[in-house]
Amino acid sequence: MLKIENISLKVGDFELKNISFNVDAGDYFVILGVSGVGKSVLLESIAGLIDISEGNIFLRGRQITEEKIQNRNISIVYQDTDLFPHLNVFDNIAYPLRSRKEKEIKDKVLKAASETGISDKLDRNISTLSGGEYQRVSLARSLAAGNDIFLLDEPLSSLDPKSKIELRALLRKLNRAGITIVHVTHDYEEAVSLANKIGIMENGTIVHVAPPEQIFQHPKSEFVAKFVGVKNFLRGNVNSIPDSDLKEFLVDGIKIYVLTDSGDGDSFLLINPEEISLSITSEGGSARNHFKGKITDIARAKMGFEVTVDIGKVELIALLSSESVNSLNLEIGNDIWTNFKASACKIYN
Repeated sequence: MLKIENISLKVGDFELKNISFNVDAGDYFVILGVSGVGKSVLLESIAGLIDISEGNIFLRGRQITEEKIQNRNISIVYQDTDLFPHLNVFDNIAYPLRSRKEKEIKDKVLKAASETGISDKLDRNISTLSGGEYQRVSLARSLAAGNDIFLLDEPLSSLDPKSKIELRALLRKLNRAGITIVHVTHDYEEAVSLANKIGIMENGTIVHVAPPEQIFQHPKSEFVAKFVGVKNFLRGNVNSIPDSDLKEFLVDGIKIYVLTDSGDGDSFLLINPEEISLSITSEGGSARNHFKGKITDIARAKMGFEVTVDIGKVELIALLSSESVNSLNLEIGNDIWTNFKASACKIYN
């Protein structure tokens, strides 16, 4: 679908260097990196807004490195600066269709508005829209234009929590319907909830491309490990339990009880190391999850020690104080129990 091959460019003092990655049709590819690392510049070079100095860009099997933006059939959606303030919602969505003198403009606008949930807002002025409504209009305009690849530049960063949840659901829906998406963000939770493939960006280049679980479980560099800062990231399957508020998260034959309103199916599980306690014998109390395992590593952390326990095809990391490590007499190779509450488990579908 999209192939970026060793592209480089320089804008002022900023430079992109030898960036390469592939995005297959139907991918949700998230470029994750700190602010100022060059994510937006990369998107604009793919769209044709900024010329590259070296390398090639291929789209749908065609070389588009020198193509004008209007011939690339790519939609780019910014955080809050891409709609025309003097046009209402309908006319903003219709703009690319009118510029190409297409037919059946009204039908295409109504269809795009319906798919993005703004059919009742077509007469509204842009200045009256909320942040979430604004982004829906931008997405509707991209749909109406008939493009099958969207470039999204931090589209959720200025939204309130409720709008973020709703827009994430809409983006997943559009992706499932066949839209290929390249999305840049600095928010790892956003990346986890949306991407099937993540590219980590550092110092003007892509340093790691992989599915989310590989990025978080097996970072390729110290930068990636420090940036994502996530432990106990597992991929598995969530199933409801009849007559219970709890659900089961299954990973490699291990059953973990979770408290979540997330839907069933393929999911990611995050457990903060601080939420896991260790004990010589199985605890009672309020913790719902208890697993006997073997300590495989003890490492000094910024606060206390990170203790890695193999519970059978799955490793969990607990963060303990120095006092706890000493009082439990923990050593590598010791048998130990891990304990954590179902409410400590965060699920991302």
